[in-house]
Amino acid sequence: MVPALSNAQPSPGYWPSSKFGTIEFSRGYRNLWGPQHQKVEQNSLTIWLDSSSGSGFKSNSAFRSGYFSAAIKLHPGYTAGVITSFYVRISRLLFLSCFELDIVFVNLLIYFFVVLLVIKLSNNEAHPGNHDEVDIEFLGTTPGKPYNLQTNVYIRGSGDGRIIGREMKFHLWFDPTANFHNYAILWSPNEIIFFVDDIPIRRYKRKIDSTFPLRPMWAYGSIWDASSWATEDGKYKADYHYQPFVGKYTNFKLSGCSDNAPASCRPVSASPNPSGGLSSEQYSALQWAQNYLVYDYCKDSNRDHSQTPECYA
Repeated sequence: MVPALSNAQPSPGYWPSSKFGTIEFSRGYRNLWGPQHQKVEQNSLTIWLDSSSGSGFKSNSAFRSGYFSAAIKLHPGYTAGVITSFYVRISRLLFLSCFELDIVFVNLLIYFFVVLLVIKLSNNEAHPGNHDEVDIEFLGTTPGKPYNLQTNVYIRGSGDGRIIGREMKFHLWFDPTANFHNYAILWSPNEIIFFVDDIPIRRYKRKIDSTFPLRPMWAYGSIWDASSWATEDGKYKADYHYQPFVGKYTNFKLSGCSDNAPASCRPVSASPNPSGGLSSEQYSALQWAQNYLVYDYCKDSNRDHSQTPECYA
């Protein structure tokens, strides 16, 4: 289901997904768990959840900044409680990798009756209880209702224990189950930009150092059950009568500075300006995408905004 809006999708004038090379899944990742629920064919990955198990994978390298992207096709129909995700986590290890790589970080998480698709950057393994994380997540749905695309940022433990999320949720202007669409995160020392088919949908600036992730991160992918919260705050649970829950990925991309790259490594840009930011056309496309915004944590009067000072910085 696609929300009906009269204004057509604008051209962003610049397409970062075409600027970075595609990489084979096996060059960028390794299986983390559930290998029997993961299949790689001709640079495409299929990962699924059933009543016996889900599956997960992890990138081979950690990064200080970069462009993380994959083309993803979501599971149709009843997906409540299922999360499909793509994310990056901060790493505690160092890697002898080149300063610029072409790798994609994908995380597929699937929950009972709720589907969440995530592109996630995180350092949970390196800093348990005090980790950073950047997410794109698709929250599963029920027939006749659209997927929620949720973007989120956790800083130094705000995703641990007492959760302090920085969620912004969107409906999409297309059916994400019909075809593959490109989802990406640009993470630089100054800002985080979330993209859907090269349309910037959210820009999270480094206004305060304490509210911005600066430590190296890995990419993870997994599919698992998130019935407790994923669909309408846990109202709908995963129903394994609809199994398997499947997520499909292709066109993996990443370019960035690896964890142990020299200090001279220059962060990549997702705009015509090598220094980053957004062009005027990209900014106009960002404003257009706000037509599909359905939740903004900064505008939630029930939130304690003393914990999210970037809302007013």
